[in-house]
Amino acid sequence: MFVKSLGILAMGLVAGFVSLNPAAAADVTLRISCAAPPSDFLAKSLETFKASIASAKVGVVAEAYPASSLFRQGTEVPALQRGNLEMSTMTTFEVAQQLPEWGLFNRAYLFRDYAHMRHVFDGPIGAEYRKAVSDKMGIEILATAYLGTRQVNLRQKRNVKTPADLSGVKMRMPAGPEWLLLGRTLGVSPVPLGMPEVYLALKTGTIDGQENPLSILNAAKLYEVTQQVVLTSHLVQPVFFAIAKPFWEKLTPDQKKAVSAAAVAAAHENDEGRLKDEADIVNALKAKGLSVDAVDLAPFRALADTSYAGSDLAKHWNAALLKRVAETQ
Repeated sequence: MFVKSLGILAMGLVAGFVSLNPAAAADVTLRISCAAPPSDFLAKSLETFKASIASAKVGVVAEAYPASSLFRQGTEVPALQRGNLEMSTMTTFEVAQQLPEWGLFNRAYLFRDYAHMRHVFDGPIGAEYRKAVSDKMGIEILATAYLGTRQVNLRQKRNVKTPADLSGVKMRMPAGPEWLLLGRTLGVSPVPLGMPEVYLALKTGTIDGQENPLSILNAAKLYEVTQQVVLTSHLVQPVFFAIAKPFWEKLTPDQKKAVSAAAVAAAHENDEGRLKDEADIVNALKAKGLSVDAVDLAPFRALADTSYAGSDLAKHWNAALLKRVAETQ
């Protein structure tokens, strides 16, 4: 009986050791959802994210789901908040749906260029933004990446000089009031549509155009169903590696360190690849038969100013913060 008791005690000690040892415990699964097509730099960077976490050997297994293959575009943030998803590549537009005071980051012609965007989100304004998202949305932003500078892409070639030349164009926009407002600042008729549906919609003429960074246009092969790019450069767009706060808080310190480092590394890889691609892609698209046309941005900026001045959405924005962003060097 005494020997049997010792055996039970030993088994209990072993079980206790296993439960306290992360390496011996069952792996935690972390799924990250992304709307970008698999060949885009953001989707590719998720493979780096997965590999980095795997090499850390901290008991976390990452799974990547590009092209909205796990959650439909626009449903990821609610899924994070309900506990149905661990991570997503979240946009400022999704944040603004719940924190309208931060909708200023969706404003056309806000950021001058990539460096301006980086300085804002890597500085004190970015820290304030991350804290607001954490406190009010229950989502932690682990890293900021560059989704690209968005340009207008048309199914049929038009002579575009001003926003008036885009009047009546059915332009695909992601769903959401801030996106539709952005479309109206371009002079188009915005049509909400998920990214996976865009290729077929362009091919069949359901829409007349779409707007996206050129690298995403290229990755999604939209050059096969469009004739023209108009370089409106209307939005220098960030995107965030975002994780559900309850999930994040359950991770061990070592797991948090590994996941955070993997997100930063993935964002860096995405940015490097996209910036290099943007430097070369105009010639590549021309070689594929597209007309790529520069335009005077002054009338587009003027329409944006007028559109936002009269928008109820923009009334929620912090004017002092908007000024701080504009003055960031």
